[in-house]
Amino acid sequence: MNDMVTIDLSDVDKRVGTAIGGGQIREPLTSSDLRRWVMAMDYPNPVHWDPRFAAESPFGGLVAPQSIAVCMDYGHGCAPACVGYIKDSHLIFGGEEWWYYGARIRPGDHLTQNRRFHDYKVSDTKFAGPTMFSRGDTLHYKQDGSLVAKARSTAIRYLKDEAEKRGMYDSMLGELKRWSNAELAEVDAIRHNWLMAYREGVSPRWEEVAVGDKLVRRVIGPHTKATFATEYRAFMFNIWGSMDWVAPAGVDDPWVNQDPGWAEGFGFDEEGALIDPRKRDGLYLGPSRGHVDDQKAGEVGMSRSYGYGATMQAWATDYIAYWAGNDGMVRWIKSDFRGPAFEGDVTYFDAEVVEKREVTEWGVPLVRVQLTLANQDGMVLVKSVADVELPLI
Repeated sequence: MNDMVTIDLSDVDKRVGTAIGGGQIREPLTSSDLRRWVMAMDYPNPVHWDPRFAAESPFGGLVAPQSIAVCMDYGHGCAPACVGYIKDSHLIFGGEEWWYYGARIRPGDHLTQNRRFHDYKVSDTKFAGPTMFSRGDTLHYKQDGSLVAKARSTAIRYLKDEAEKRGMYDSMLGELKRWSNAELAEVDAIRHNWLMAYREGVSPRWEEVAVGDKLVRRVIGPHTKATFATEYRAFMFNIWGSMDWVAPAGVDDPWVNQDPGWAEGFGFDEEGALIDPRKRDGLYLGPSRGHVDDQKAGEVGMSRSYGYGATMQAWATDYIAYWAGNDGMVRWIKSDFRGPAFEGDVTYFDAEVVEKREVTEWGVPLVRVQLTLANQDGMVLVKSVADVELPLI
């Protein structure tokens, strides 16, 4: 009987509303960090990786995509939503909400973060029974103190054994898809059409955009263990020695680098990592290993290797920003993650302008865009809504 399953949140309750510590990146962003990020996100906008093209753009040189803030954060940006010890638990991402305040990130910039555990609720889910949905906030600052962005992440925390026993995705997923050459050629054609559509960075003018306009379709995939590993390695926090551990002043027990209660086989060896940093690598040893290991994925209820929530959010933000062009900006985006990108699948992006507002809380005219990410079978992975600033003339 599932009625007997409980989740102990006694170490969580006392931390709600408190500032937390965590990792802070030691060095500024380099051009190679930036190129590695857009390569991993399969985002070929040349202002982010081609210095000759970027020099001729309004930016005058390489500039980072809006998604770069999470690349320079610790733990895929999920740290303030993963607070408190829950014995034998695991975590997947439930969604993200971002506000962007206008600052652009370039090579040489150094971001720091302030974090706070916001709240949580518990629901009974088909996936894992008693499941905690917890939210945390991160403020991203540049070295000059300017506020770049605010992120609110949602973590889904659950008991690993209960998710493994239920095996929800075992009954949902079929065999690993084998793609024919013709199917792959079609995927490549869609991808190429999209990357050429907005390559010059020309922003649509607000007056020219109409409700019902559709963005050019994008596709990523097929996803493989190699693409998942490439994505993971692009996050700067998992590079050996890249982070300092910092506590906010005046907070007792500030959750700097503490054990959230990972189930056996998914934790770090903190002491061992002082000698051998691979022991808190995350992918080889740690909570992310299920992303590239089918057996470990099954142990946390995911059935097969799967992609990252933070990656899907980066895809969504940059997809809309690519359409907005060099003079546009995603000001706000909220995404609900409905399911992961599994190995063997592709992910399609389809978006539409659903609203125009001339007078807004941002002081600039905005258009609202709704975006859906889905796999080749129509399984919805992400639903996003975004407010986008476009030039008036």
